[in-house]
Amino acid sequence: MNLKLTSLLCVALFSGLSAAAKLDIGEYLSLADEGIIYPSEAQLELLRPLVPRERFQAAPPISDRAFWNAIAVSQSGREWVKAARANRDKKPEVPISDENYRRANKEGNRPIYKPRYYRTMERLERFILAECIEDKGRYLPQIEQYLKAIMAMKSWLHPNHDDNDNGVLEGRRVSIDLGARKFGSDLALAKTLLGDRLPAALLKEIDEQLRWRMLDTYLTSCRENDQNNHWIKSTSNWNSVCTSGTVYSIIASVDDHEKRVAAIGSALNSMVHYLSGFGEDGYCSEGIGYWGYGFGHYLYLAEILHDYTGGMVDLFVWNNPEKLRAVGNFPENIHIQEGCFPAFSDSKPTAKIDGSGFQFAGAMAAKHYGSKWPYQLEFKDAVEQLIHWKDPLPEYAGEKMVLADVTYFDDMGIVISRGTQKERFSIAIKAGHNDENHNHSDVGSYTIVLGDDFPVADPSSPSYIAGGFDPDNDARSSWGHPVPYVNGKRQSNGREFEGKVLHTEFRAGYDRVVMDIRRAYEMPELRSLERSMENDKAGAGTIRVEDVFSAAEPIPFGTAMMTYSDYEVLDSHTVLFKTDDQVVRAEIRAEGGDVEIVVDEITTRMGSGKVPQRIGINFKEPLAKGLISITYRPVE
Repeated sequence: MNLKLTSLLCVALFSGLSAAAKLDIGEYLSLADEGIIYPSEAQLELLRPLVPRERFQAAPPISDRAFWNAIAVSQSGREWVKAARANRDKKPEVPISDENYRRANKEGNRPIYKPRYYRTMERLERFILAECIEDKGRYLPQIEQYLKAIMAMKSWLHPNHDDNDNGVLEGRRVSIDLGARKFGSDLALAKTLLGDRLPAALLKEIDEQLRWRMLDTYLTSCRENDQNNHWIKSTSNWNSVCTSGTVYSIIASVDDHEKRVAAIGSALNSMVHYLSGFGEDGYCSEGIGYWGYGFGHYLYLAEILHDYTGGMVDLFVWNNPEKLRAVGNFPENIHIQEGCFPAFSDSKPTAKIDGSGFQFAGAMAAKHYGSKWPYQLEFKDAVEQLIHWKDPLPEYAGEKMVLADVTYFDDMGIVISRGTQKERFSIAIKAGHNDENHNHSDVGSYTIVLGDDFPVADPSSPSYIAGGFDPDNDARSSWGHPVPYVNGKRQSNGREFEGKVLHTEFRAGYDRVVMDIRRAYEMPELRSLERSMENDKAGAGTIRVEDVFSAAEPIPFGTAMMTYSDYEVLDSHTVLFKTDDQVVRAEIRAEGGDVEIVVDEITTRMGSGKVPQRIGINFKEPLAKGLISITYRPVE
């Protein structure tokens, strides 16, 4: 019998479930207490009969030799054992010193701690699964050593997620973040898979640590909206990532049925906020990489709750199946072409998307939403691997994606206009607003792709160091994006500072969009500012981006082109962009006055490690109205 089917039957027998008992998510959400994540009594009443009395098992325990012996002969099982064997002599790299913790907190310096955190957790997971596969006691000493090292840490947080006074490190409060949720998950994983193979005293300490560092702080924040765990109402990846790890650690380790019900109920109320961060059209403002990380963990949460409740709690459908399907197919729809994505928000200007989390998200999206985005079944996260071992995810079918000539995310105002040439010349352009997740002040920004090169591109993410998320730094503000710079001012930050698509025209061989971006600038004297984009796909292709403005009085006005490529300014109206294989010519036309080109480097340290260039195009004199048009053409 299929392991998944066996699991569902067992759940049904233990909890008396029936098909008619499936949770109606819409009804459940309608019963929430306003402003509170912790479930109302009415919500708890709906959930109690659906949650088994037994704790959750992500996979059968080590004592189930039929399961683990089958894994032992699989290719992926052998690879996990091989990885564990290669790391047997390596010691845990935590705790880090208080000095390094405080330094990382102050500087946002991730390299002095983050690799140590995640190498420690990855090795522990390898040891746990390898021991389950072999059952020879070979890895138990390392597992105990690693568990004790993790439990000896004063704080499980990434240091830069602690407060300025290091309140978690100093023991004044307890909070969960992207690191803590995984430390907690790994302790729960060790307990549930290895059980009495570990000393009773160690198991007791695991229970105490999980209650202190995970259960109590999570449920308290859900009840009281306290200073800890603000992510429970976040629309960003933090919510899905932290919620999934926290809920897993609780339902896998906590004996108290009511607390497990409360944790699941809180997670459902919390996911309302997370899913609201996506457009109804499926657009993920955090970018393609965070889709893999954030939505991948939402799917992780959906799978463990579906498994645990025998399908009675179904987050794959939620109460909005059309939106979930659109979100699941986001990687295909945001494509510019052949693996190239716009570098909006904190995405990177790269044609390569990889990582274990993205592979898991891709496989789950293929299974549940029919996504055709290519992926591999290679997982570094132990629970993701267990999900696949229990109920195998589909192998990538190799179906070639058929991309439309244009994709319009009409809810968020994003247009992907794809060239149809042999050497495709395409553009992605956004309206959006300036309170998006991982926000950049970038209403009107665009990225141009020729083949698989990015001659002109939004510069993407600055490094995540101290000040990296400051909205006024050059790379995150509108000055560091290919958008207008008006009267010496940058775009303002907040939901009200937005762009609106006024007109679209999509027909064979030609796309056009016009957007009002005036409202992105907090500037009463600016009466109008429209940005239009045309993509004429005839021949080698022609892309035009044009800004037209009017003001109550003469004001300085300019716009910019952004690039990581080599470039050559031929004159005040012509710039060549040169990639390894391509050349794109930019021809500038101005109405209302003369323009000059001013080149600046973005001095903010970038996540790509490269230095973007800002090629400013400025009117020499203030104007009450004017136009700047940039026409891009490949040089054949």
